[in-house]
Amino acid sequence: MIRSILYATDLGLYAPYVLQHALSLTRAYSAELYVVHAVEPMGLFADSVLQTYLDSETLAELRASGMQTVMGNIEKRVMEGFRDELGELQPDAGLIRSVRVMLGDPPMVILEEAQRLGVDLIVAGSHSHGDGLNTPLGRTAARVVQLAEVPVYLVPMLQHR
Repeated sequence: MIRSILYATDLGLYAPYVLQHALSLTRAYSAELYVVHAVEPMGLFADSVLQTYLDSETLAELRASGMQTVMGNIEKRVMEGFRDELGELQPDAGLIRSVRVMLGDPPMVILEEAQRLGVDLIVAGSHSHGDGLNTPLGRTAARVVQLAEVPVYLVPMLQHR
């Protein structure tokens, strides 16, 4: 039985399309819907640029509290974006129990959040930035499918059709 669903979003072009699938499944199963978005950590280049322009105290403060503030702001904007996207289907926004934006490797963030919440299903897009049909699954989707302990519902992206 599906009682809870984790919708993993990349907030990309096809996110509203995948969200509609997640909401449809949530309604069909009278389930709870959780949303997670993973933000990859800053690369070495970005970190070195910050070190060039910020003193060590400011940089430490940014790392300690600044990222949490940024994540909180992204969470608010994601929820506002969902409400705007749903428009007249505004009551569907009430099906979303929580939105979390977390720093880390996307497949690991998704899998850890699925385990923490004890969800019964993961919904994600099959997104790939590759060339046409040569790479039908993105890295995140492939890793989640390989490592998930619960079923994964992949929504095919339309750019290949």
